[in-house]
Amino acid sequence: MFLFESIPWYSWVMWLVVLAALIGLNEVTRRWKWAGLTIFVALPIILTIFVWPTTAGEGSSTGTWFHWVKVYSALAGVLGFMAIRYIPRLQKNKWALLFPPAILAINIIEAVIRDFQVGAMGATGEVIDGVVMVSGSWNYMNGIAGIINAITICGWMGIVISRDSSKDMIWPDMLWFWIIAYDIWNFAYVYNAVGDHSFYAGAALLISCTIPAFLIKKGAWLQHRASTLALWMMFTMSVPAFVSTSQFAVASSHKPAALFTVSLLSLVINIAVLVYQARTIIVRKRNPLKQELYTHLPKYREALEAAGYTDGVSSAHADGAQPVAVS
Repeated sequence: MFLFESIPWYSWVMWLVVLAALIGLNEVTRRWKWAGLTIFVALPIILTIFVWPTTAGEGSSTGTWFHWVKVYSALAGVLGFMAIRYIPRLQKNKWALLFPPAILAINIIEAVIRDFQVGAMGATGEVIDGVVMVSGSWNYMNGIAGIINAITICGWMGIVISRDSSKDMIWPDMLWFWIIAYDIWNFAYVYNAVGDHSFYAGAALLISCTIPAFLIKKGAWLQHRASTLALWMMFTMSVPAFVSTSQFAVASSHKPAALFTVSLLSLVINIAVLVYQARTIIVRKRNPLKQELYTHLPKYREALEAAGYTDGVSSAHADGAQPVAVS
C-alpha cells in the first residue's frame, strides 16, 4: 500500500475496536461527571505512580518528552473543559474562555515543534526514540500547516454550555472545514513523526472525535478531541507495544512520496481555510478577536440548536448576557 505496509484483516478489526472504544468511552465520560473524574483524575494518578515510569521509560516508543507532555496537556484540557462545563461562573468569565483556544493552540504548537525537530534530525530510516524516522521537506511543510491551523482558531468568545444534562462545551464557530483541516494536518504530523503509530493514533483517533462532532453532539468537537486524545495517550503510554510490536501493529511504508503527499495536502487545505477565513473577515467586517466569524452559516445555527439554543446566541451570551438572535 502507499501509506502503510500490508494491513491484515485482524488489524482492521482491531482498528474498529479502538474506534468504537474511544467513541464509547468519550460518550460515558461526557454524560456522567463521576465517570469523567474517575477516568481523567483518579486513573492518571495511579498510572503516573505505578505504570508509566516502567512502560514509558527511556527507550520506549512513548518515552520521549513529547509523549509525556502530550498526555498531561490532554488531561489538562479535559479537566479545564470540565471546570468550564460544571462551574457556572466560569462560563461567564471571558478569561476562563481563553483556556479552550489556548490549550488547543498549545497542543498544535507542541506537534509543530516536534515536526521541525524530526525534520532537523536528517534521519534516513533509522530507529530513533523507538520509532523509524525519515526526515525531509514534509516535516517543514506540515509544521507550517500546523502554524496556519493554530492561527485560524476562531470564535472562542461564542463558547456556550449545552442546556441538556450532559452540559457539553459547544463551540459553534469551529465548523467542519476547520476540523477537516486539523484532522489532515494532525494525521500528517503523526505520519511524519511516529509513522508506525499512525494507523491507530492518526486515523482511528482523529475519526473517533470527528464522528461525534458531526453526528452525535454537534459543536463539541474540542471536548471530544480532548477526551479521546487523553484516553488514547493513557492507553498507549501504558501499552506502547500495541502500536509497535504487537500482532495488531501496522507499519508505515516510510515512503518519501507518501510523506510528501500527505504533508502537501495538509498545507494546501490549511492555506485554503486561511484564505476563506480572511475573506470572511474582510467581506463581513468581522473582528476575529471579539466576534464569531461564521454566524451566517447553517452549520453554526445547527450546533446551537443541538445544544438547546433555539432562540440563538451570540458572543455577548458568553460574556454573561442573555441569548440574542444572530444575524
